[in-house]
Formats: sequence, structure tokens, C-alpha cells
Amino acid sequence: MKIGPTWRVLLALLIGLLLGAVAAGTGDGWRDPAVRIASAIGGLWLDTLKMTVIPLIVALLVTGIVGGADAARQGGVAARSMLWFALLLTASAIFGAIVMPALINIFPLPEAAAAALRTGLAGVDKEAAASSVPGLADFVRSIVPPNIFKAAADGAILQIVVFTALFAFALTRLPEEKRRPLASFFESLGEAMLVIIGWILWLAPVGVLALAFAVGAGAGGAAFGAVLHYVLLVSSLGIAILLAAYVVAALGARWPIGRFARAMIAPQAVAISTQSSLASLPAMLGAARELDVAPANADVTLPLSVALFRATGPAMNMGVAIYVAHWLNIPLSPLALIAGIAVAAITTYSAVSLPGQLSFVSNIAPISLAMGVPIEPLAILIAVETIPDIFRTLGNVTMDVAVTGAVARRSDTPTAVGRLAD
Repeated sequence: MKIGPTWRVLLALLIGLLLGAVAAGTGDGWRDPAVRIASAIGGLWLDTLKMTVIPLIVALLVTGIVGGADAARQGGVAARSMLWFALLLTASAIFGAIVMPALINIFPLPEAAAAALRTGLAGVDKEAAASSVPGLADFVRSIVPPNIFKAAADGAILQIVVFTALFAFALTRLPEEKRRPLASFFESLGEAMLVIIGWILWLAPVGVLALAFAVGAGAGGAAFGAVLHYVLLVSSLGIAILLAAYVVAALGARWPIGRFARAMIAPQAVAISTQSSLASLPAMLGAARELDVAPANADVTLPLSVALFRATGPAMNMGVAIYVAHWLNIPLSPLALIAGIAVAAITTYSAVSLPGQLSFVSNIAPISLAMGVPIEPLAILIAVETIPDIFRTLGNVTMDVAVTGAVARRSDTPTAVGRLAD
């Protein structure tokens, strides 16, 4: 039986942690040299992944903002859809920033396991990352980059995001003949970066095994419990957004909960099996028809949702960054959380609607960097993204249809949204 790429990476994580845990119980004679070799291999693989983050974020953010502006010009339905997207994405980022620390306090990782894991991640330069978050006065000044090239060289992700967003909005004001060539350039740049990421992820089993071995050698068997704890807490954020979609359907679209739930069975089944909102689009359109949403509304809002709106993204991405900070015992100031919320809400427009492994690091790394959280642990967590990604896609698909109903209810287009009886 052929093993898919996702399962190969997960298997590499488990083997690496197991071998590392075994090595942790042996003497230092061969363990330390093995850890140094594994760290070098894993670090090289991680560096190749990190080098794509900034150009990919710039390319996709420009493409997302320009595409959204072009869509919004097409009519009131698109403009109302974009307003819903902006409000819900910001709320999602704030939700993640508030709820993940609360979950960590309510369901803490045992201190012994946390300490062991920090030992396993001892090679991560957490002080340098944490020091990148400025104080209040410096934070206000640091939002606008005086030199965008220096900001790119320094990895000042918040400055890069602000400049890129301003550039993209300015691009939308240019005439079509001047805007289109630049937009095409950034589309091509983003696609080229995704090709490179695909190549890098082809080598993911080797990189993940090496990094997991180094962590397992330092943390021992506690690493397994820490990873499981992470999966459960991050997945719970996706479940919360999924439940919030039913609230939007009931209050925004005025659909009876039971009727909405029945209509969502087919799209949710596709979402679970494919972990892709794009693949779920035909089923979502079918659910919208079953819920009596006029095609003039569904045919605009749902494709826009798939392209620009991932409701679970800000919350779950913030959750991952906060959890990594917890692992490494890095305190997060209110300014760090504000920076993370801003980047999480804005960069979600540029997120790629593909299965999670392809977009995991590129979506979360900017948030982590803005908050002063090292991104090295993301290379290990990518191996277990399959489970949280199921809840990401479920929440996204369900919220897409709910928002479509809410937009349609306030549209001038005739529609029969919201029968009174279930």
C-alpha cells in the first residue's frame, strides 16, 4: 500500500521522537554527536523553508488585496461579503489571542513535560526572537518602516505587512492597464514560491525526522504527550469557530439550526476527506441552493470566501504561535499579542486554500515573527497538522455558507433565505 506524503511526515515525526527518546536514555558517547548531526540536517531543511516566507507573504498579500478590491467593484454583494470577511477575521484573531492562553491555564501541560520539552528545544534562540518585540513608544514608530529593504533583511514582519498592504491598496487605484502587469508579476511570484515549498516539503520526512530526533533526545518520552496536548488545544479553537458558524447562520441568515445542519452534511463530508475548501466549493454551492440562497448571491460570495476568507485561520494560527511561546516559556506582552492579531487578520487574505502542510509555515511564521516567537518548532508541528487541519477546513466551509446566507439576507437580490419553519 502506498503511503501518502502526509502520513510519511507523521511517521517520520513518530520515528524521530521514538529514536530520540531511546537515545535520551543512553550515554552521551554517541547521543551528543547524533544530536548535532540531526540538528544540522534539520536546521538546513528548516532554513530552506524559512527563506520562502517573506516573498510568499508579499506576493500572496498583494494578490489577495488586489483580487478582493476587484471583486468588490463588481457590486454590492461582493462589497458586503468583504465587510463580513473583515469583521469575522478580526474577531477570529482576537478570539485566538484570548482563548488559547485561557485554555493553557485551564488545561496546562504538566510542568515536567514542559521543562523536558524546553530542554529538547534548547537550541532555539528564543531570546533573540523575544527581543524583536519593541516597547510601547518603539512599537508605535515601528509600524511604519523607514526602509522597507532593511525591514525585509531584519525580518520585521509587521513592517513588511503594513508596507505590502499599503502598496496593494495603492495598486488597486491604478488604471487597469497599469495595475494588471504588476498584479500578474506577484501572482507568478507567489506560484513560484509555492513550487519551491512543494520541493522542500518533498524532503519533509528527512527534515522532520532529524528535528524530532533532536527534540526527543532532549525531552525523552514527554515529547509525545506535549505534541498530543498541542493537537487537542489547537483543534479546540477550530471547533469553537465551527460552532460560531451555526450562530452566524441562525442570527445572520435566520436559518433554523436543524435545517442548516442538514444542508451542511455533504460539504462537511468533503471537507473532512479533502481538507480543502476549494474542493468543497461544489458541495457548498449545493448547500446554498438547498437553503434557498439565490444563485446571484451564492455565485459571488462563496467563490470569494474560498479565495479570501478562512474564518478559522486567525484564531488557530494565533493559537499555534501562543502555544509555541508557552512551550519555550516566552512571556507575551499585550503589544506582542496586538502585533500578532494585526498580522493574523491581514495575512489571512493571502492564505492559500490548500491542505494544511503546504501553507502551515507560510501562514503562521509571519504571526510568530511579529510576536517575537521562534518559528523553528513549526517544522515539527507541521507533521501533526493533519488533525487540526480537519477542523480548520470544517470551520471554514461551514462559516463560508453561513456568511453567504447572512450576506444574501441583506442583499437587494431576490432570495428565499430563511424559511420560518424547520
